[in-house]
Amino acid sequence: QVQLVESGGASVQAGGSLRLSCAISEYTYTIACMAWVRQASGKERERVATSYMGGVRTYHADSVKGRFTISRDNAKNTLYLHMEGLKTEDTAMYYCQVVGGQRGQGTQVTVSS
Repeated sequence: QVQLVESGGASVQAGGSLRLSCAISEYTYTIACMAWVRQASGKERERVATSYMGGVRTYHADSVKGRFTISRDNAKNTLYLHMEGLKTEDTAMYYCQVVGGQRGQGTQVTVSS
């Protein structure tokens, strides 16, 4: 069973940047589709970015497009989410996930004005 461990969450001010990392226990080149999802308190879970076709293609939700970038380093078995121009509405627990499979424990991002 694949294990995923997120890190990099922090409290930042609006306009700031963070890079989230997700260490994965299996070779990421074997995982076709991975994603970052977030869940804010009292809100539904939202998939913000997807890396698919083994990392060849990416998709970003409209809410983060132009500000967040998903990437993966298959040599390090790590998935990343680079976040810029953070807004207060980006405050949430962020999880990395094998689409259709395991999800990590999450890392908290808090953005203050």
